[in-house]
Amino acid sequence: MPEKFLIDNLSPEEENARLRAIIGALMDRSERATQSPNRPIGQLSHVVAMEQQIRTRTRDLAETLDRLRISNARLSQAEREAVNARNALADALEAMSEGFAMFDAQDRLTMWNSRFCADLPDVRARIEQGLFFQQYVQFVSESTALNLAGHVAREDWVAQRIESHRRRDVNFMVPLVEDQWLQVSEQRMVSGGTAVTQTDVTGMVRNAREERTKLLDEQAQMVRATLDHIDQGVMIFDAKARLAGWNRRLRELFSPPVDLLTTGTPFVTILNNLMRRRQLGRSNIRATLTDWVQGPPFRPPLNLEIVQDEGIVLDLSAQAMPDRGFVISFNDLTKERRAIAEMHRLNETLEARVRARTLELESARDEAERANASKSRFVASASHDLLQPLNAAKLFIASLSSMENAPAQARLIERITSAFGSVEQILGALLDISKFDIGVARAKPETIALGPLLARLREEFMPMAIARGLSLRIHDTSTHVTSDPVYLKRILQNLLSNAIRYTDEGRIVVGVRRCRGALRIEVWDSGPGIPEHQQADVFQEFTRLDPERGDSGMGLGLAIVEQACALLNHPLSLRSVVGRGTVFHVTVPLADAPAASATGAASFDSAREALEDLLVLVVENDPEVRSAMMGVLEDWGTSPIEATDLAQAQEQIAEFGLAPDVILADYQLDAGATGLELISALRAQHGPIPAVLITANHSPDLMEQAEAEGILLMTKPLALRRLRRLLQHVPLYNDTSRPDTAAMRGDHSYWLRHAPGES
Repeated sequence: MPEKFLIDNLSPEEENARLRAIIGALMDRSERATQSPNRPIGQLSHVVAMEQQIRTRTRDLAETLDRLRISNARLSQAEREAVNARNALADALEAMSEGFAMFDAQDRLTMWNSRFCADLPDVRARIEQGLFFQQYVQFVSESTALNLAGHVAREDWVAQRIESHRRRDVNFMVPLVEDQWLQVSEQRMVSGGTAVTQTDVTGMVRNAREERTKLLDEQAQMVRATLDHIDQGVMIFDAKARLAGWNRRLRELFSPPVDLLTTGTPFVTILNNLMRRRQLGRSNIRATLTDWVQGPPFRPPLNLEIVQDEGIVLDLSAQAMPDRGFVISFNDLTKERRAIAEMHRLNETLEARVRARTLELESARDEAERANASKSRFVASASHDLLQPLNAAKLFIASLSSMENAPAQARLIERITSAFGSVEQILGALLDISKFDIGVARAKPETIALGPLLARLREEFMPMAIARGLSLRIHDTSTHVTSDPVYLKRILQNLLSNAIRYTDEGRIVVGVRRCRGALRIEVWDSGPGIPEHQQADVFQEFTRLDPERGDSGMGLGLAIVEQACALLNHPLSLRSVVGRGTVFHVTVPLADAPAASATGAASFDSAREALEDLLVLVVENDPEVRSAMMGVLEDWGTSPIEATDLAQAQEQIAEFGLAPDVILADYQLDAGATGLELISALRAQHGPIPAVLITANHSPDLMEQAEAEGILLMTKPLALRRLRRLLQHVPLYNDTSRPDTAAMRGDHSYWLRHAPGES
């Protein structure tokens, strides 16, 4: 096959072209063989590549093994050096004359020398690797070599040792038997562990004791004992700022080395030691103390507060002495400051709770005030919008009843009058309850005769009792009491109405009893009685024990009685036996009878029917109410004139040429004007004319204002019988020929207070 490509006699160009074609074919075949590993040429290439990778990996492994041998060599060297260092440390510890031990951050024993606890053989035998610090302290406390004072319990000593272990630097003395002494020093390391050093200071303690015994006389020993028993740590320095005395409490506060607290130690040495061990806190007070010590003889006292790392708060007080010496005392305020901080925390918590509760109460109060304001607006609206047409209806019915009517019409008028009376009673009860709820009810106690009040109640309720087939007996009395006549009458009216309503047969009795300087008014009935478990409920609003009864009312009567008695401070009580009846007691203060003028009373009685030609000015902006009032007054025989405002009233007076005998003015007039303003203006022009202010406003402030100006206030719907009786006394008031009544004219309200009409 190759022979076909070899042809002689070819030119060089042709041979080169042929060779290039051969080489191209071989290269193409080689590439296809590489891409197909199943062919021999491809397998050969793959083997060559794998061999190259193996040689590379082998070279890398050899380099890694070389580095590993070098690292192992270095590690072995480091271990030998660590062992040598540990041996050197152990040799150094053994060379120490003091006992030494080291606890790690978990308070486990890691290293110690042979001198550690050598003076406590029974403890030394129990020392082992990993021993916890607390176990070590417990072993020491149980040692027979430990010589604690008789008043120090071993459990207390353990507690003190554990407490001091929490500090970073502490030194203390441990007494041993046979008058041996160890100074133990504990230093906190950077790693969190603790280094403990035990030094035998028996010789130093004995020498110091001998020197102290030689230097201290009996008085000095007394002073020493006194210092050792005070709660402050004390250091005393002489005129050269050398230590002259100290007490036990100072050791407890700072745990200084034994050799530091020796007589003659300079102040600077003690200060440097305390600053190095951070016993004076982290703030630099060195300059402050040094300047004070080096100051003039009569320098003022120095007071500083020190806060140590453990949170201990000390009060430093330095005081100069006359011999240029000085005393420095330290008072531990830690417990006090912690108590103050806790108190502040509790106060803040309490204040936060109080603020939260106050906000809740203020919110509730605001809500209640809004509700009361809404109720007040409703009451005012009801007073004017409901009572105004009711008042007009009553006036029209009064005019209608005075006409000649057929029997059927008369009965119808009577029923309408009764119905309106019921409506008036219900509205009055609702308004009374509203006044009590919103706190506008005001009492005006005065001396009143109880007999006439009971007589009017007899006259009012006798027809009702007869209609129900009941016997009503109201005992007469001549006593006087101190009370509000309006509220007292309302109390007795509600009690009588309630007794008649719930009594089907039998009798109702009203009587009085004297009881310890007071008078007890009693209302008895022979009704069904009230069970004991329901006696408190009957005073709740809208509560009816027998709601099935058609005439049981709205359940407001006794609620009004209870609140009115509370307002007047009249004790109210109840006794009842089921099946036998009930009695209510109202206790009222007794009063002396006021001096009365018999002549005046007789004159008033003679003037009851003097209504003819009485000029009455009626000021009312509602045309229907004004028309009804004019009709009633004309039926009574008076001469009424009408007006809607002050201008019309003045025109009417000018037209008649004389002032009216009495003014009946509505409170709410047009354009924001009031009846009070109108009455005042007319009185300013025509003198003290008797006046009656008619209103649906039950405000106590309005009542007080009207009374202060000598104006009688009557609420709607009008009590026509009372209005008529009041008008009957106007001629007597205007009679200036009588000296007694002339003297009374200075008080515009005299005529209305002495009129015996309904209150």
